[in-house]
Amino acid sequence: MTRKNNFGKMIIIMSLIMGALSLALMLISNEREKNNNQSITIDLGTMQLVQLEGPRDGDTIAIVDTTLGEVRFRLYPEYCPNAVANFISLAESGYYDGTYVFDAKQGAYSVMGATGKDGSVAGGFSQDQEHIKRELHQNLWPFRGAVCLFNTSYEQTFKQKILGGGTYYCGSRFTLLNSVKFDEEFSNEIRESSINKKLAEAFIQKGGIPNFSQQVTIIGQTYDGFDVVDKLASLETQNSGKYDVPVEDVKINSVKIEKYSSAEASSAAAD
Repeated sequence: MTRKNNFGKMIIIMSLIMGALSLALMLISNEREKNNNQSITIDLGTMQLVQLEGPRDGDTIAIVDTTLGEVRFRLYPEYCPNAVANFISLAESGYYDGTYVFDAKQGAYSVMGATGKDGSVAGGFSQDQEHIKRELHQNLWPFRGAVCLFNTSYEQTFKQKILGGGTYYCGSRFTLLNSVKFDEEFSNEIRESSINKKLAEAFIQKGGIPNFSQQVTIIGQTYDGFDVVDKLASLETQNSGKYDVPVEDVKINSVKIEKYSSAEASSAAAD
């Protein structure tokens, strides 16, 4: 009888322990979700797909001249002010002149702006410029032609390691997105999983890399030079263990920051 009572008590105690553990895990999970800053809340009522529009007179643009041709993109200081300010500062200082395209992913994207062919950076700027907090915005998405700053580091406090959260940082190197292949099956998956029909159709029609959505800082959108975007993403490469490095050197000659002028653009197109 005593053994049965002890066994019953043990079952009750174990049940209480398991219940307490379940409650603790649930609370931790909820706390992780609340503190997790790896994504943002999207308000579909106010979201605007601004990248589907061309630049307007007076918009700040970047002109990236590479050894394979020129790419022009509009910048978005209104949505990611710190990242854009950092990019402009580096461009105007001449930092990007002579830097390398150091990664090209099977037609999907290319990464550039490194002082070393292996993707390394070696000074020439304040270290703070490699430590810019990631800026996400509901109006910016990784469509074809988007210009992103890839994440360079991630920091967590001890509490955040337990409860979730942390801070991503980006810096000088930037990515020009081309596109993954949108076949019928993938297009249907995008339609079914997207939070918004217009967003899904924009990806399907424009191309891009949906998996990067709200994961990287997007500072701009290409409006001219898509042929160069294609070339840069499709270079012959060899894997270094970290990057797919172009076999032949491809460099940035210069990055100029200007204001967009529709009159100048029309004149250049006519020539």
